[in-house]
Amino acid sequence: MKPSAELFDLVKSLSKSEKRFFKLSSSLQTGEKNYLQIFDAIEKQTIYDEAALKKQFEKETFVKHFPSEKNHLYKTILKSLRGFHADSSISSVLKQEIKNVEILYHKALYKECKKFLTRAKKVAKDYEKFYYWFELINWEKQLIEEEYERGIFTYDLNKLISEELLVIEKLRNLAEYQMIYSRINYIFRGGSFTNNEEEKKEVQIISNHHLIKGKNTAISERATSICYYIQGLCNITIRDFHAALEKLNRTKTILDNNSKIKQDLATRYVRTMKNLIFMNISTKNLDKAQQLINEMKKLPSQKGFNTVDVELKIFTFSHNTQVMVHDRRGEFEEAIVTIDSMIEGLKKYENKLSKEQAILFYYNIAYIYFGVGDFKEALKWINKILNDNEQTLRQDVYTFSKIFNLIIHYELGNIDLLEYTIKSTSRHLKKTNKDYLAQDSIIKFIKKLIKLDNREDELKHFINGKKELENLFKDPNERIVQEYFDFLAWYNSKIDNTSFPEAIKKKLISS
Repeated sequence: MKPSAELFDLVKSLSKSEKRFFKLSSSLQTGEKNYLQIFDAIEKQTIYDEAALKKQFEKETFVKHFPSEKNHLYKTILKSLRGFHADSSISSVLKQEIKNVEILYHKALYKECKKFLTRAKKVAKDYEKFYYWFELINWEKQLIEEEYERGIFTYDLNKLISEELLVIEKLRNLAEYQMIYSRINYIFRGGSFTNNEEEKKEVQIISNHHLIKGKNTAISERATSICYYIQGLCNITIRDFHAALEKLNRTKTILDNNSKIKQDLATRYVRTMKNLIFMNISTKNLDKAQQLINEMKKLPSQKGFNTVDVELKIFTFSHNTQVMVHDRRGEFEEAIVTIDSMIEGLKKYENKLSKEQAILFYYNIAYIYFGVGDFKEALKWINKILNDNEQTLRQDVYTFSKIFNLIIHYELGNIDLLEYTIKSTSRHLKKTNKDYLAQDSIIKFIKKLIKLDNREDELKHFINGKKELENLFKDPNERIVQEYFDFLAWYNSKIDNTSFPEAIKKKLISS
């Protein structure tokens, strides 16, 4: 069995400041510190090699129980990180404050305990951290009991009970919205759009849920923001982009107007901006999309947006959407300068990048290379998607990668290979629940195209193929295929004997 690299990943994830804090806190401890030797050795490795570590420490006694030493080091690093990041999030702060309340209470320092409790309750209330607020109320009830025993009756118990009931209701309300969000997110992560009756029914059920459809059903700012966010996702899945823009803008406004909640919901805020950018791209408001991308890039300077997970999302979202803006404008030469940065990010965040974001990076890089006419590089990157074993996440991208693959092979002149690939692609489409008439039209078009052997017949075929697609695109559901690849621009480039970027620019001017 291959040794686990979890300790290696944790050590490599540490920043310079975190490492310095770990070393400093370790120096204050007494006794043997074998774990520091292991830490230093792992830190020097570029790829985890446990055999090399054991050989390095073969003369040390602790190597006989190496797994337990590794486990001790892992826990020691986590303990150090808890100390280092104790004040980095509101949840961490509240956990500490509640611990302080507990310590002071058990030491019978009730006056001091009350001060900490009052301060912590205000923080929990301001940030709408209902779970911690509820826990603090329980401590407050215990303090009341102590004061009653001392003949102090300054507390209004009925008021506290009413507050407790309100917090419970807010907590329950928010939990219900979180459950609904999980349901729509499952559909959204699978492909962003509903393309079969089962998914359409599920979105309809969510849209008609009384907490989503009703007015004033959200009883906290957190719940209100997630309500509008869910409505926005529902509208995206059914391609009502203008309605989605309205709901997502409301989500962003609520968070912008509540800086403390925005700070605590940094990931939600970044995802809201990403979806807003996508909607502006889809509605051809590219200037607004660019404005939002620029705004997103500045977020890491704000409190709450400088953690690795949030910075990673900002990096991937801003790069993918920036490429899309360039693509929609036919600015592939401008887009290609971002490839080095994207590839560097893929290497830097290799073990942290979500599969979805990696897939989108591959697709967008392939699209850029296609746009500048480097079809071999385009094929290399599209194959990264097609050769991936994970085909359930973002099935839409996987499916359109197969179609994009056909066009790349056509441009490369791989006619013999295309005959087999077309059959394989057709079989895949038949197995999926998501199907468009436009997909069938394109595949049939290419199948016939590769059998033509003169320019006149090819030209006539492209003209007829374009007319067929334009008729199909009168159905909004069919137009979705244009979101993944500008098929009409490609057809036009062949009809007008011009480049793919020029065809996009010409179409953009005429639209």
